[in-house]
Amino acid sequence: MTALHWLTLAEAARALRRRELSAREYTEALLARIEAVNPKLDAFVALLADRARERAAALDSGPVRGALHGVPFGLKDIIDVAGVPTTAHSAVLKGNVAAKDAGVTRRLEAAAGVLLGKLSTHEFAIGGPSFDLPWPPARNPWNTDCHPGGSSSGSGAGVAAGLFPLALGTDTGGSVRNPASCCGIVGMKATYGRVSRAGVAPLSWSMDHIGPMTRTVEDNALALEVLAGFDPEDPASADEPVPSYTAGLEGGVRGMKIGIVRRWHEEDMPAAPEMRAAIDEALRVLEGEGAEIVEVDPGPLQDYSRVNRIILWAEAWSIHEQWLKEKPEAYGRLGRERLIAGAYLSAGDYLRALRERGRCTRRMSDALAGVDVLICASSMEPACAIEDEPEVLRTYSRQARQPFNVTGHPALAVPAGFSPAGMPLSFQIAGRNFDEATIYRAARAYERATGWPDRHPDL
Repeated sequence: MTALHWLTLAEAARALRRRELSAREYTEALLARIEAVNPKLDAFVALLADRARERAAALDSGPVRGALHGVPFGLKDIIDVAGVPTTAHSAVLKGNVAAKDAGVTRRLEAAAGVLLGKLSTHEFAIGGPSFDLPWPPARNPWNTDCHPGGSSSGSGAGVAAGLFPLALGTDTGGSVRNPASCCGIVGMKATYGRVSRAGVAPLSWSMDHIGPMTRTVEDNALALEVLAGFDPEDPASADEPVPSYTAGLEGGVRGMKIGIVRRWHEEDMPAAPEMRAAIDEALRVLEGEGAEIVEVDPGPLQDYSRVNRIILWAEAWSIHEQWLKEKPEAYGRLGRERLIAGAYLSAGDYLRALRERGRCTRRMSDALAGVDVLICASSMEPACAIEDEPEVLRTYSRQARQPFNVTGHPALAVPAGFSPAGMPLSFQIAGRNFDEATIYRAARAYERATGWPDRHPDL
């Protein structure tokens, strides 16, 4: 039998709905897994074990209430839960208790999920893996000496390690897709406005996204069905119909036209050989499944990266300016250095970046116009040692995730095997606005042909 902690979200949800598995039994199994494994990973800022047990018992005593009935999940600790501290992994907000649930928290609660706790993040989703904060940084379950990616570090590490089948992360320059890539799981940054950001600590209002992180494509699609939809409390929320992301999931890619952005990982920012080989192999697999592969060129990667960096720094500074002036010592060194960078930008810098953003978005839309989805690199190399700060800093910007925060198009990080050292490899599948369903369909065809989610870290 599959150990309960390795059940996929879909498997667990089916067993819970049929009463073949109780919410209490499943919750206790995951709490036992957390007790055994989390000391090696530091995925949690706050474990809410008693709350989870009470919730599971209440669900077992009543009717099936929602799509996630009895399914435990974790939340990155910049997402509000009423009555629970939201710290953003920072002494600045230590003891800050949320007054009400975030929009995504409400949706997960309405779907009858079971919150296990709040998860580690880089400080305010920007600070990097820091060792001078009130809580330690999360570690990679495939090798605990390695970085799990960020900033949704605890979410990625915990899902990959079997601590919970679902976690939420946030993504402003790749912070769902980076830990998904480093930890060998699936992470979705949906279309800008698709998922509410109400009640989530902001980093960059115009580029922040919330996204699900799971071990399989089906699980991710199920989670996005719960999370997606209009929320009047988020000014950027899109009032667009939400389809069933699972309805066509097994449709395959035969007849699908898939674009490949080679220039980003071959010319603009050459990827490590094992990452290039993984992308080439993914294309061969998809072509073998019946897809047509064509080359597309949305323009230089650096154009998108510069725009993302300037807008993010400017908007983040505007959010943190007062705290940074009043109590800079409360921040960790990395968080403080990255946030203060925005103070040196001018209004002209910001406005020029906004104009360039429009050009980047048009180029990306043009590249997507002739294909069903496109494939590109995610990280340019596998995870490095977490305590090697120069290497963390060197590799952190070696990625191709920022373009989709700039343009708002949906993008999914997909596991693509392992390096010779046993660390996860990955790539991205991106698509047209509000067409996450086609991305999931292509990702599922690749996943089905390769079986990467069947491999788990040995902890």
